[in-house]
Amino acid sequence: MAVKKIRPITPGQRFRIAPVFDDITTSTPEKSLLAPLKRTGGRNAQGKMTMRYMGGGHKKMYRIIDFKREKFDVPATVHSIEYDPNRTARIALLFYKDGEKRYIIAPNGLKVGQVIVSGKNAAPEIGNTLPLGNMPLGTIVHNIETRKGKGATMARSAGSYAQLLAKVDSYVTLKLPSGEMRLVLADCLATVGTVSNADHMNVQLGKAGRKRWLGVRPRNRGVSMNPVDHPMGGGEGRSSGGQPRSRNGLLAKGKKTRNKKKYSNRLILSRKKK
Repeated sequence: MAVKKIRPITPGQRFRIAPVFDDITTSTPEKSLLAPLKRTGGRNAQGKMTMRYMGGGHKKMYRIIDFKREKFDVPATVHSIEYDPNRTARIALLFYKDGEKRYIIAPNGLKVGQVIVSGKNAAPEIGNTLPLGNMPLGTIVHNIETRKGKGATMARSAGSYAQLLAKVDSYVTLKLPSGEMRLVLADCLATVGTVSNADHMNVQLGKAGRKRWLGVRPRNRGVSMNPVDHPMGGGEGRSSGGQPRSRNGLLAKGKKTRNKKKYSNRLILSRKKK
């Protein structure tokens, strides 16, 4: 996947860098794997706004993704590579040998017609899923479980990956996309390869309207508000706002927000680089 610079024939296209969809093989999703997706607009059950800057956007259907890959030792053929409006990565439609169809996050380099499999005896090749303890050191992985059988929770967005660095007892050491070094149980599953659509980070929307199509409403700065609306509001003229804070008064820009008693603290060997 690549990006393209649009010719500046309108103001909205002047700064736009658009994605290229040459890796997508079909524009029609698998109907049996679609589910309705209700929009909240940032409102709760009482209709009160609990999340700002949400609302509008194009109607979407959710694609049911298989994050567990628990159909062990059943070969699956890649039928198509598709666009998913709910995530940054591409998705792949698999046709299993027993007739079942499932969507997975498409790794970079996966081709239509390729046969992939999951299980302890799977080869560490692109698209295959196997326990981290069964992979050779240095393997690049994504879709990583943090608890056995839970399903993938780490390295799922476009272009992300982790690298297997070491094996110690029942744990393996992974270097995550952020630079963090973390222990993960060797029994947890992961998929070999990097996530597709790595050029997503280079896309520029070009105009405010395209952001609205994605369901994002305008965001204004705290210093531009009144004191009743934000701790950094008020003042004569363009005041700097004082100490950076959130709307609720919590310190921003440097205050640590991670729970000191979080269960996974003991699994983190080194934090991400500052």
